[in-house]
Amino acid sequence: MISFIKTVLVDLKNKNLKFEDLRFVLPSKRAGVFLKHHLSTLLEQPIFAPHILSIEEFVEELSGLQNTSNTELLFKLYESYKELTIEADLESFDSFSKWAQILLQDFNEIDRYLIPQEQIFDYLNAIKELNHWSLEATQTELIKNHLKFWKRLKDYYLTFTESLLQNKKGYQGLIYREAAENLEAYIESNADKIHVFLGFNALNESESRIIQGLLQNDLAHIYWDIDKTFIEDPIHDAGLFTRNHKSKWKYFKNEPFNWITSHYCNKKKTEVIGIPKLIGQAKYIGQLLEDISKTNKNLSSVAVVLGEENLLIPVLNSIPKAVTQLNVTMGLPLQFVPLASLFEHLYAIHKNNPQNFYYKDVISILSHPSIYPLFKTESKNISGEIIDYIQKNNLVYITVENLKKTNNIHNELLDLLFKSWEDNSKVALKSCSDLIFKMKANFDNSKKKNSLELEYLYRFNSLFNQLNELNNNHKYLNNVSILHTIYKELLSLETLDFKGEPLEGLQIMGMLESRVLDFETVIISSVNEGILPSGKTNNSFIPFDVKVENNLPTYKEKDAVYTYHFYRLLQRAKNVYILYNTEVDTLKGGEKSRFITQLEIEGIHKIKHITISPEVPIIESPLKQIPKTPLVTEKIKALALKGFSPSSLTNYIRNPIDFYFEKILGVKEFEDVEENIAANTLGSVIHNSLEDLYKPLEGSFLTVEHLKTFKHQIKQIVTKHFKGLYKDGDFSKGKNLIIFEIAQRYISNFITSEIESLNNGNQIKIIAIEADETIDIEIDGLVFPIKLNGKVDRIDELNGVTRVIDYKSGKVEQNKVEIVNWEDLTTDYDKYSKSFQILCYAYMMHKKSLIELPVEAGIISFKNLKEGFLNFGKKESSHSRTKDQLITEETLCNFETELKKLVLEICNPNIDFIEKELD
Repeated sequence: MISFIKTVLVDLKNKNLKFEDLRFVLPSKRAGVFLKHHLSTLLEQPIFAPHILSIEEFVEELSGLQNTSNTELLFKLYESYKELTIEADLESFDSFSKWAQILLQDFNEIDRYLIPQEQIFDYLNAIKELNHWSLEATQTELIKNHLKFWKRLKDYYLTFTESLLQNKKGYQGLIYREAAENLEAYIESNADKIHVFLGFNALNESESRIIQGLLQNDLAHIYWDIDKTFIEDPIHDAGLFTRNHKSKWKYFKNEPFNWITSHYCNKKKTEVIGIPKLIGQAKYIGQLLEDISKTNKNLSSVAVVLGEENLLIPVLNSIPKAVTQLNVTMGLPLQFVPLASLFEHLYAIHKNNPQNFYYKDVISILSHPSIYPLFKTESKNISGEIIDYIQKNNLVYITVENLKKTNNIHNELLDLLFKSWEDNSKVALKSCSDLIFKMKANFDNSKKKNSLELEYLYRFNSLFNQLNELNNNHKYLNNVSILHTIYKELLSLETLDFKGEPLEGLQIMGMLESRVLDFETVIISSVNEGILPSGKTNNSFIPFDVKVENNLPTYKEKDAVYTYHFYRLLQRAKNVYILYNTEVDTLKGGEKSRFITQLEIEGIHKIKHITISPEVPIIESPLKQIPKTPLVTEKIKALALKGFSPSSLTNYIRNPIDFYFEKILGVKEFEDVEENIAANTLGSVIHNSLEDLYKPLEGSFLTVEHLKTFKHQIKQIVTKHFKGLYKDGDFSKGKNLIIFEIAQRYISNFITSEIESLNNGNQIKIIAIEADETIDIEIDGLVFPIKLNGKVDRIDELNGVTRVIDYKSGKVEQNKVEIVNWEDLTTDYDKYSKSFQILCYAYMMHKKSLIELPVEAGIISFKNLKEGFLNFGKKESSHSRTKDQLITEETLCNFETELKKLVLEICNPNIDFIEKELD
């Protein structure tokens, strides 16, 4: 394959032109490197290198203006806006910046296409006058302000451009307009210079006039790279612009149109591969490269063209080891490096100048990989201690002072991160810069040095210096919100450039970097609608019909630009791999691109379609089985000696593996901050409050006066227990306040039901409240002692009948405290766990001689209080009515048999802990 650039150079050599006297103008800087390389292969002796420029550099030189950054232009435009706007109508810079970016883009387009300024602005104003939505004869203030904006557009433009021209500065469009106006003077002063334009396609009006002017004065040669398949097809978008140039330029009436080639129809291996998601594409590119490298060790003729820049890192991570040389031309956007997320977090928490911070924001900053190392000491990491403190004290909203309570070592660092920025951009910039230097000092002292991290710090330091300079020069960054906006604008423009040999090894680039370059093997990713091509975007104040009338580019022309780039990549390629995302994403891209459909309809090349369905392996997760080793057996003995509780036994019934992790290994459930009061906290508050109220009445009969007194104490006692259990959490508002009120309502409703019971003639005597007891159990076959311990919520007598009562804050139905077969009691957790617990309590209280049989045992469910006391019962069958509701010696004897079986199973070294499959 002979590349387009080399073909041009050979033609120039055949014309006997001296290369050192030529000025090459290319679509991009990147192409210049390849041009020099190809030029070196044609030379027989050394020469001075010709002047090689990108089109932007050439036009800037022609105009005499210096290109200005978009951010600087925004400030300059605001100065012009302030100059022309009365103070009453003046918008803040923050508000202005949101629409000024669009205005700058429109100014740019108007100038690049040399549209008469007064004509288009007057035309736009006239359209808006006609189209405004008021039907009233008198215009409202809103409409007047709306129309005033359109009237002033021309003035904004003229003042803004005049100010730039006075300082010899400009934006791209203004530079192009000035270059076109300076063309005659340039031709006169450079009559001996020959310009070579190669590889151009879509030209704005300024570029078109400049190139035509040079051609007509015999000061230039132009080489197009277009295939006859595209230029001869009147509707093929890849040839849209070259067809226009060929038919409309006067120069081509008498001169040949170089060149129309016929490479596209040559045989190609073309594969279209549908792969789900970006990572899937990155991994597949890695596989393709591995296969290619087996037959082709030199990958300099292979290009990976990325449709989306955020695919770069996944692709780099997927490069196979066989690929030893590569060159990345597109650069890594600075906004994708880890340090960017840290400063984004800091801006997010300080933007509204809060007095305290949400705990998740604090934890995300403290645990950020760039911050975590700063808190390290020789023996521990203070960052982890602060996070533990937040979680243990249930701090949902945190002040800097709260954080400082945990240590005295890193107060300066905590101030840097969380001290208020006072909604002041100077304070914000100083804090960010100081933090960067703090990280730099830590990097210098670190044993493990990562040069990439140092590069990140350097680039962010440069970025904040730039923001400082802008703030000092213009004084408009007067709050953190607008500072954040400008910060993001600057960040989006910054890239980290990769170092590499540009002409050797695999080439990784974006679509625009591929202009004028040719490769034998091309892999193109993300060929989806909305990406390639980008489709309809209307980020402009100029209506579509006005653009069409004034020959300004619309989305149609922009799509045609990418059509050309796509097809030009395919022209000389022998192997083409087109990848698209099969997972439709309305934000990033839709179905496969129209380019793929067009290739199919053309029928020139045989296309192999491949759809990669991710092979999701069926991972069989076998149920865990833990053998009872001697060490585990010793742990069980220690637990038995300390005592099994009813809840730990029901935990074993539910799933033996959970029992093993919690009781044998001592693995505790992770304690996160309770933003909203959890169900177990609510239950504990209710239990503790009722204990406070009823405990003093042990051994006494309950009276209505007692209960009425309790009613007045509810709020005070509930508040005390919420503060004790919910730590520093706030329950004065929101969902927590509702839960706080629910706790009071539950207790109040319970006391009301007790008053009603007493008023109906019942007598209630409190025997014990929160009775905490331990008993010994003798089990045949076990040589070590077994203890059972537990706390019974309440034991009372109702009209002489003893009741063992367990409180439940959740909803419990009567059928949850009934059993049919005793053997099922220790096998079915969902049905019988409540029955097991209350029988356990009755069994323990009987063994401790605190109750005399027969008794009743059951549950009071605060969420089902209307059902009253839910009494345990034994049924003959699942469909029969409850027969026995009194707990007798026989009942407890049957329960004891099942209890001992369960404990024996737990303690038996020959029975493993086997995981149960839970729903």
